[in-house]
Amino acid sequence: MSERETENLVLTEMNISLGKNDFGFVFDQGDTLSITKITNLLKKAGGKPKLCPLTDFDKGGPGKAQPEYIITFNNDLKLLIVIECKKSTKYHASQNLDMPKGYAVDGALYYAKFLKEEFNVLALGVSGVKKENIKVTTLYWPKGMDKYIELPRGKDVLYSPENYINLIQGKKVEKAISIENIQKLALTMHNNLRALKMTERAKPVFIAGILIALKNQIFLNDYRNLTSFNALLNMLQQAINDELVNSDIRPEKISDIKTHFQMIGKNSKLKEIPLSHDNSLLWYVEQLETKIKPMMDYSSEAVDALGIFYHEFVKYSGGDGSGLGIVLTPQHLTEFMADLAEVNKSSKVVDICCGSGAFLVTAMSKMFKGATQQEINKIRKESLFGVESDDDIYTLAIANMIVRGDGKSNIFYGDCFNKDIIKNLKEKKINIGLINPPYSQKDHCELEFVENMLDILVIGGTGVVVVPMSCAIGTKFKEVRERLFKNHTLKAVFSMPDDIFYANNASTNVCVMVWEAHKPHDSTKSTFFGYYKDDGFVKAKKLGRIDKFNKWETIKQEWLALYREKDIKDGLTAKKPVKWNDEWLCEAYMETDYTKLTQIDFERTIKDYLSHLVKTGE
Repeated sequence: MSERETENLVLTEMNISLGKNDFGFVFDQGDTLSITKITNLLKKAGGKPKLCPLTDFDKGGPGKAQPEYIITFNNDLKLLIVIECKKSTKYHASQNLDMPKGYAVDGALYYAKFLKEEFNVLALGVSGVKKENIKVTTLYWPKGMDKYIELPRGKDVLYSPENYINLIQGKKVEKAISIENIQKLALTMHNNLRALKMTERAKPVFIAGILIALKNQIFLNDYRNLTSFNALLNMLQQAINDELVNSDIRPEKISDIKTHFQMIGKNSKLKEIPLSHDNSLLWYVEQLETKIKPMMDYSSEAVDALGIFYHEFVKYSGGDGSGLGIVLTPQHLTEFMADLAEVNKSSKVVDICCGSGAFLVTAMSKMFKGATQQEINKIRKESLFGVESDDDIYTLAIANMIVRGDGKSNIFYGDCFNKDIIKNLKEKKINIGLINPPYSQKDHCELEFVENMLDILVIGGTGVVVVPMSCAIGTKFKEVRERLFKNHTLKAVFSMPDDIFYANNASTNVCVMVWEAHKPHDSTKSTFFGYYKDDGFVKAKKLGRIDKFNKWETIKQEWLALYREKDIKDGLTAKKPVKWNDEWLCEAYMETDYTKLTQIDFERTIKDYLSHLVKTGE
C-alpha cells in the first residue's frame, strides 16, 4: 500500500477535492504558485530535513517543500490547514517531534512553524490507510506564536474544513451520518466492553450516560484535563445529573442512572486501564465525542445515529437485541411513514412505543425544514412526544433527544396504556402518530397499540403504523378491528417488502397503515391499497439491506405520488371499499400487470409448484 492511499483517504473523509471547493482551495504537493505569500514561506522551509528541532525556526531543508495538502479559506484569509501523511501508523509521530522527513506529525509541524509567520495554521498529521485504524493528530499554531496548541477533539478523526474552524473556536462540530463508521465503532466497543465483563443491561446506560454528559459544556471543556479514573467518573456523574435535571427528567431516573455508573465505577478491569490507554474510561468518552456525537449534532439528518449505533452494538451480543427491546425500524421506512403523515413544522408528533427514538428523530428533521430558529426551539420543546416502558431503552431515548438539542425531554417512562400518561398526552393536542408497536405481546395485540395511539390524537389527526400483515387479514383480532372502524378511518394500507426487517434477523412480513383519527370508517368509500414490495434495496454481506443502486428516492416519490393522487396502477395499487372484517391488503384487490411477466416467471412458478407437490406428497 502506498502513501497515496492515505492521501486519498484524507480527501474522502474530509469531503474535499483538489482545486476549487465551496469553502476555498485545496493545493496538492505544495503547488501554491498562485499565492505568493505561501509560496515564499514554503521556499524558506524547503524540503523536510531528516532531523530538525522544533525550536529551530531558522533552519530550512534542502530542495522543494511539498506538503501533501494546503487548504485555504474564502472567509478567513489568515487561516491555513497543512496536512502531512504517512502510510504506516508506525511513522505517525516521533518522540521529540523533531524528525519531519520520517513522521507525519513532525512533518506537519515543520511546515507549520514557517507558515505561522503570516498565518494561523492548523497542522494535521495523518497516518494509516484504513479509516477504522487511522491516526490523526490536530495541532493549532497561531500566527507569530512560539508554541502550538494540541486540539484533542481532532484526535484520530477527520472533519470537513469548515468544522476545523468550529474546532478552533470551540463551537459544535457536526458531521454527516456514516452508517459504516457507526457499525465499525459499535463492533469495536462491543468487543472491548465484553472483555471488561460489562453486563448487557449496563451497556445502554453506559453509552447513553456518556453522550448526555458530553452535552454539558463544563464537562466537554474540562474532562481531558483529569488524570485519575475516580475524578473522571465523578465529573461524568455530575454532568449527567446536571443535564437530566435541566431536562426535567424524573428524580428516580436520575438516581437510577447514577447508580449504574457507581456500579461501572466498581469494574476492576476498567479501573486498572490507565486513562491514556485505549479502552480506558477516557477512551470511551473521546470516541463517542469525536465519532458519534458530531453525527447526532447534524440537525438536518433524519437518521437515528444512536439507534443505529446501539442496534449494531447489541446484535453482536448473541441475538438481534430484542432481549433489550431494540428493534430498529429501517431508516428509509421511518422517512416514508413520516412523509405519508406529511410531517411539517406545525406538526405535533407522538410515538407511544418510541424505543431509541427513531421516529421522533426523523420527524424532528422534517419539522426543521423551512422553520426559523425560534420555530426550531419551539419544536424541540413542545412538538415531540414519546413513551417507552423499558427502563434502559428509555435512557437511550432521552439521551437521543437531549443530545440532539431537545430543551425539555417529553419522553414518558411507563406503559403507554397507563391512564395518566394517556391523559397527559391528550392535553398536548397531538395531530400525528408514528409507531412500530411491539409484536406478539401476551397482553396487547399490535392493533390495540394502534387504537391507543389514535385515541390520543386530535380529531382528524393522522396515524401511520407498521404492523404484521396478520393485522390486515380479516380472520384475526376481530373485536379490535371492529372498534377501530367504529371510531377511525382506514385511509390506506401498503404491503411492504418481505425482508424489510432483515437487519433485525426478523422474518415478519409487514404492512404500513394510514388512519384518520376520530372519524368513523365509511365502508361505502374506497380505501387505497399499495403493493409496495420492491423498494430497490438489496442484501449486502455484513451491511444488511442497502440502497446499493440509489433507487429508493425515485421509488419513494412514485409511491407517495400514487397515494396522494389515488392513482391506480396495475400490479402496484388498487382502491376498494372495505369493512372491518374484510382483508385490508392490496393483493386481494389489484389487477395483475401481465406486461411484466416473462418466461423466467413462468418457469419459476412451475418449479415452485413442483416443489410444493414433492413436499406435500400430493
